Amino acid sequence: MIPIAGKTIAEKVLSAHSGTDARAGDIVVADIDFVMSQDGTSALAIDAMASMGAETVFDPEKVAMVMDHSCPSPLEGVSAIHAKMRSFGKRTGVQVYDWGRGVCHQLVPESGRVVCGDLVVGCDSHTCTYGALNVFSTGIGSTDGAAAMASGRLWFKVPETVRVVYGGSLPEGVYSKDLVLYLAGLIGVDGATYQALEFSGPVIDGLSVDARMTMANMAIEVGAKAGLMEADAKTLSFFEERAERTGVPLGRPPRPVAPDADAVYARTVEIEVGALGPQVAKPHAVGNVVPVGELAGTPVAEGYVGTCTNGRLEDLAVAADILRGKAVHPDARLVVAPASRDIYLDAMAAGYIQDLVLAGASVVTPGCGPCVGTHNGIPGDGENVISTANRNFKGRMGNSNAFIYLGSPATVAASMLTATITDPRTL
Repeated sequence: MIPIAGKTIAEKVLSAHSGTDARAGDIVVADIDFVMSQDGTSALAIDAMASMGAETVFDPEKVAMVMDHSCPSPLEGVSAIHAKMRSFGKRTGVQVYDWGRGVCHQLVPESGRVVCGDLVVGCDSHTCTYGALNVFSTGIGSTDGAAAMASGRLWFKVPETVRVVYGGSLPEGVYSKDLVLYLAGLIGVDGATYQALEFSGPVIDGLSVDARMTMANMAIEVGAKAGLMEADAKTLSFFEERAERTGVPLGRPPRPVAPDADAVYARTVEIEVGALGPQVAKPHAVGNVVPVGELAGTPVAEGYVGTCTNGRLEDLAVAADILRGKAVHPDARLVVAPASRDIYLDAMAAGYIQDLVLAGASVVTPGCGPCVGTHNGIPGDGENVISTANRNFKGRMGNSNAFIYLGSPATVAASMLTATITDPRTL
């Protein structure tokens, strides 16, 4: 008798939610724990639901819409979309997060409405962020989102999984953003297309939840459907602290999912980080990655610390530590966008916002604006930007004639002191 191989995290979550013995390559119809959309996709989802004849959602507690890409509204058309979302929320009971609450991929985990072991879909490609919390979460289109909102179910092709093991000890001045940028440079932007990533190893174990979310967020940048990590004490503490802070109990208890020892992987990528330095992605591709030293001295006119990738408290702390008591170079300007209102308040209480403002930063409403180029910090023609965002293709920040480099909050902050790309370790 041929022994049956074990399962990956992705296979286990999709098995549990479909009631089948799901294996990579299978097509399953699975129950959804949570559905999310944002102001760039919600109007389409609302219209798609109407075309399906669906007037209600399957469970208002398991659906949310977030205004984050264009907040406060910069345009009349956007205001109409926001009004449509508010109306939908009142009609269906769905939670609608209005201006200033923050980025969807921070708000949903903060809300306590997703937990370990969940299956989550969102009408935004970076929904994979929640994989850092042991959630199988993936981005979908607005029509699929509408179907999920109406029925609470969706079809999936169970992905193969690529195991990524980070060994060694994280060097000084190197952060999770550098780890995931290095991976993108190593395997390319299509290196894990329609696969799941499982991040593991002693380096991952040592990272904070904030840092893990940075890595899971960028799984889509190598084509992956999800970027998953096992749950540990840090993960469970995250949920406990959120429930305590909000005063709202978790919607359901966390159900940690770990891969079997004999799980079958498409391949394993092993990365030794001991000699790794800060990494930077050059225009116009996330996989166009080089060590920061190769770009030292490259002029930059704008820096950006924020986004669903690096707008968390730990990221603001890193930037504030570098800029405290110093000043942004007169040839550069710095935009800072906390990922949520709670992070903004925590950063204020810790003094990070004051440090950043005194150094010359412009702190904007929690949200996505500068990253997607809807407003707040659109660069000029020919200008170089150093950003903590997750994408740097042409036009990403609102100007196809600008050039975007990606780096960690430390690299961005250090570069603001010189108006050139700077290795943060030199400070």
